[in-house]
Amino acid sequence: MKAKSFYKNNKHNNMDPKEKENINEEELKEQAVQDENGEETTEKEEVALTEEEKLAQELEKANAEIEDQKDKYLRLSAEFDNYRKRTMKEKAELILNGGEKSISSILPIVDDFERALKNMETATDVAAVKEGVELIYNKFMTVLGQNGVKVIETKEQPLDTDYHEAIAVIPAPDEALKGKILDCVQTGYTLNDKVIRHAKVVVGE
Repeated sequence: MKAKSFYKNNKHNNMDPKEKENINEEELKEQAVQDENGEETTEKEEVALTEEEKLAQELEKANAEIEDQKDKYLRLSAEFDNYRKRTMKEKAELILNGGEKSISSILPIVDDFERALKNMETATDVAAVKEGVELIYNKFMTVLGQNGVKVIETKEQPLDTDYHEAIAVIPAPDEALKGKILDCVQTGYTLNDKVIRHAKVVVGE
């Protein structure tokens, strides 16, 4: 490198001043071009570095958002699993003990029946026994009504297959009773307006 520089210096020294001036201008131009190229390269490197930093920041932000969403998903999944288990437990308890209220309300009537049966062992007044049984029956029907149970009306009602089941047809004793219920063989019931047992009836024709 020093030899080359020495050679240039010697070459410059042997030239005319004008030629030397031209060569110096060319070298300055060449140096300027090299400096300019160097600056462009540096700027490109700086731009590339800035883009890499920007991408790294975006990647870091995206990873943070993914971790946040993952955490929310895991929490939501755990909450839903707990809710599902709790609901299943409550449903199982409802199926197992759903009739607890109804049964509890009927137990006093069972007590009345037990007392009536005990009294019947020594009772001599049939009318009194009959009256006692009727009182228990009426009390029982009242409790059923409080639990949403109702008797399906049948006496001289038009046949309605939504509530009635005709098991027999007999001649109507009166023209006005044709197509109507003459007798109820088995009482029907509804629970909260839903038929739980159809009334079995005899219809006139």
